[in-house]
Amino acid sequence: MIRYLSPFLFFLGPFLVAQETEVEQDNSDVQYYIIEGDTLAREAVELDEVMLLGRLHFDNDLERKRYLILRRKTRKVWPFAKLAGERLNQLNARLDSMESKRDKKKYTKIIQRYVEDEFGPKLKKLTRTEGQILVKLVYRQTGTTTFDLVKEYRSGWKAFWLNTTAGLFDIDMKEIYDPVNVHEDYLIEDILQRSFQANVLEEGKSAIEIDYFTAASKWSFKSPPSSGIGNSIPPQREK
Repeated sequence: MIRYLSPFLFFLGPFLVAQETEVEQDNSDVQYYIIEGDTLAREAVELDEVMLLGRLHFDNDLERKRYLILRRKTRKVWPFAKLAGERLNQLNARLDSMESKRDKKKYTKIIQRYVEDEFGPKLKKLTRTEGQILVKLVYRQTGTTTFDLVKEYRSGWKAFWLNTTAGLFDIDMKEIYDPVNVHEDYLIEDILQRSFQANVLEEGKSAIEIDYFTAASKWSFKSPPSSGIGNSIPPQREK
C-alpha cells in the first residue's frame, strides 16, 4: 500500500515607486526618499516575521523518548511528503496545459511509474507509524488526503481496496492533518518548525492553512489524553 502514497497603501504603492527619484543616506543611518521635491525620512525598516520557539520541556524520560522517536520518524518521511506536494503541483500544471484526455492519462502514468520506481522500494520499508505520519504530511503538502489522491489519479476502486488493506495495519489513508485539534499533529508541526529553523530539513510551503501559534497555545500546557509525548513552551512572534 505504501508505494502509492504518493499556494490604502496597496493603491498608493505603484504611485510612490513611480515618483521616487533619489535615495539619500546621511551619517545617522536614516534613509530619505525624495518624492516630487519633498523629503521623507524612513527610520523604521520592515523585517520578515521570525518564529521564536521555546525550549522543550518533558515531565519525564518516557515523554522525552517518545518525542525523540516521533522526531526521527517525522524527519524520515518529510522528504517524501515534500516531494509529493511538488510533483502534484507540476503534474496539475502540465495537465492543465493538455487538452486531450489521452495525453493526460499517458502523462499521469509516466509520473506514476517514475514515483513508484524511484521511491517505491524506500516507501515499502516504512513502518506502520511512519506510513501514518506520511499520510498526514502528504495532506499538509497537497491539501488532499492520500485516499483522494489515489482515487483521482488511479481509480476509485483501487483507492477503496488500498484504504481497506491499510486499515488492517491501522493506517488510515483518509486521515487529514490538524495541529490545532490533534495533539500528535501539533507535535509533528513543532518538530517540522524546529527542524526548518535548524536547517535539518528543507522547508516546504504547506498547501493548507496552519495556525501554529493557536495550536501551541492550546497544547503547550495541556496533558493530551493517552499521549504524554511531552510539551513545549509556547512560541512567540518577533520582528
